[in-house]
Amino acid sequence: MGKKGKTARLKRKPAPAFWPIHRKELPWVVKPSPGSHSLENCLPLTLVLRDILGVAETRKEGQLILAQGKVQVDGKVRKKDDFPVGLMDVISMPDSDKYYRVMPSHKGLVLTPISKEESKTTLLRVEDKNTVHNGVQIALHDGSNMLIKVADPKHPEEVTYETFDVLKVTCPEKQVVQSIKTKEGNLAVITGGKNIGTQGKIVEIEKTEAKKRRQALVVVEDSQGARYQTILNFIFTIGETEPLIKSLEAPALV
Repeated sequence: MGKKGKTARLKRKPAPAFWPIHRKELPWVVKPSPGSHSLENCLPLTLVLRDILGVAETRKEGQLILAQGKVQVDGKVRKKDDFPVGLMDVISMPDSDKYYRVMPSHKGLVLTPISKEESKTTLLRVEDKNTVHNGVQIALHDGSNMLIKVADPKHPEEVTYETFDVLKVTCPEKQVVQSIKTKEGNLAVITGGKNIGTQGKIVEIEKTEAKKRRQALVVVEDSQGARYQTILNFIFTIGETEPLIKSLEAPALV
């Protein structure tokens, strides 16, 4: 009888390149469980605690720390050591008063230290929205959904969020504090491709007619005046005139 489903194991060599692990030291590495982020765009909590933060020396020690409820992701206690954390997720360890946000950099995804106050909010990008019988369902980049109840679902005038808009929400309640449009003149960070981690102002967004909007070309200009071209799918808006999060200026942990 053939195997059913995907394997639960992952070898170190094909693991994402930005994971801070020795490729030839051991054969196996923790595989992130299916969840909020894809394998290529996440870090399992074991790697965060053991290989990045150094609060655990082994996977077993990391499991013990998690089992005691000492680690939160976006304000919720997570006890599984293979739980995936990805872009903009907030990792909190209240007992040691340490807080981090997962940010893009030229090396891939990294952890950036943040303040306790900043850890109370996060940014979520709108990926899609659908009309349901009791309102409008918003799909967000971290795999979660948000249901907005409206008077008339067929004509939801109350819902002004569009695809690629970014919402600043509270953790863990996910109450929307502010929303930002992805448009020319706003600030953004590139989250994929060879220019990942580049921050700057959106100066041009291609008008699409014969191709999907996600593949529209976008030009971003950094503070030095250099311009970078990417696609709209790799654009994450972070503010209008000022960034909504201060972690963009803090040193990163890799």
